[in-house]
Amino acid sequence: LALDLDGTLLNSRGHISQRNLNAIENARAAGVRVALVTGRRFRDSRPVALELGLDIPLISHNGALTKHAETLQTVAVLPLPLDAAREALRVGRQTGADPLLSDDHEGLGLLVYDHLSGDNVAVHRYIAWATRLHGDEGSDAVRQVDSLENYLDHEPIHLAFSGRCAAMDQLEELLKFELGASVKVLSTKYPEQDFTLVDIVNPAASKGAGVAAAAAELSIGAEEIMAIGDNYNDLEMLLFARTGVVMANAPLTLREIPGLHPTASNVEDGVALAI
Repeated sequence: LALDLDGTLLNSRGHISQRNLNAIENARAAGVRVALVTGRRFRDSRPVALELGLDIPLISHNGALTKHAETLQTVAVLPLPLDAAREALRVGRQTGADPLLSDDHEGLGLLVYDHLSGDNVAVHRYIAWATRLHGDEGSDAVRQVDSLENYLDHEPIHLAFSGRCAAMDQLEELLKFELGASVKVLSTKYPEQDFTLVDIVNPAASKGAGVAAAAAELSIGAEEIMAIGDNYNDLEMLLFARTGVVMANAPLTLREIPGLHPTASNVEDGVALAI
């Protein structure tokens, strides 16, 4: 069972409902192995993995980093090549997008930024949330620097841009055109908030690749996998699994893809119903 977090397992307040929790516990008691597969940074998703007590490594950063939540042992990392990261940053700067850099795959992880535009309310909220989430460790989890261009002298885990949906749609197309196969560009859209997160990762990274690797290690075939997600960055994972399940709160174009199964929304315990 491969579960996305935001918009899928977690409700609108970022919590796991008791019904979802019970369904997961019952599935595990029946011998089902459960993996969390998320676009979140490792550091931001680790508390959920620890809460659930999962023994399968956490697949984070859209598959770019797979790591044990408890021991911090890294299973696999696919960093963003430095030249590609610098080029993606250049392209994003041209459009005025706000860059966020994910770094430190050996430790808990670090979110680095230099400047955020004043009207990008959602990204300001995200920075505040990421800092608040880690309490006393907040200052170690998020860092503001003078210049990402100067900071970027090594391969990061991934680079992200965020902003309004229309502007990010244009940036996504531009990044794909300018960078081609040197990167993979993934978008997570929240139309109701007019907010899109565009992630640039290693071209070999994806949630689907992460699930495939975890399944192979457990000698589990695709026909024995159910994956549940709500956004475009989940698509490869949903199509890899024999049973791909889409949340009711997913974009309509995702819900209309043939072969995928519908469930209720994340505030209606869609994960529990699917299980």
